Amino acid sequence: MRNAIITASNRVHQIGRVAAVFAVCLMFLTVVLQILARYVFSAPPIWTEDVARYAMVWTGLLGATLSFKSRADAVLMQSIAPPRPSPLAYLAEAVHSAAVLTFILPVIYFCFIGLRGGFAKGYLARQSGLTADTLGIPMVWISVSVPIAMIIILLHLAARWAGDDTADTAATQLD
Repeated sequence: MRNAIITASNRVHQIGRVAAVFAVCLMFLTVVLQILARYVFSAPPIWTEDVARYAMVWTGLLGATLSFKSRADAVLMQSIAPPRPSPLAYLAEAVHSAAVLTFILPVIYFCFIGLRGGFAKGYLARQSGLTADTLGIPMVWISVSVPIAMIIILLHLAARWAGDDTADTAATQLD
């Protein structure tokens, strides 16, 4: 079971990486198209801004899952001293897991269930009734990125609990 969770986490991570790269490329290409159309032809298409915005949403949320899996964070300066294993490492990991669960579980819950209960009032149900003005697609296709990202992070957290040391292996390979 442990290997199945870790394998699933690794495969979802690979798929997420491909999807995030695709979303970044889509965002870049639509912004370039919009710039060229605006300044060269003086006629920008109205849909490029929305496509770039929605690609950025998917990129950011998929990037968060990639960052969580690889234990990457926004560290401006690395310490000169090598990291030492702390006797409180298990406690720190438990606090970290509790913080992740405290944030993610309510987000997932309210994506599907409304404040007063019922699926009809959940975030995704409310978004399914809306349409993107310029693209004409249901907003649920953009909004579904939130619960997908949160569920992927939960899978990666379960893989950590199962003993996934992918990030630790990658960090030692960089040294």
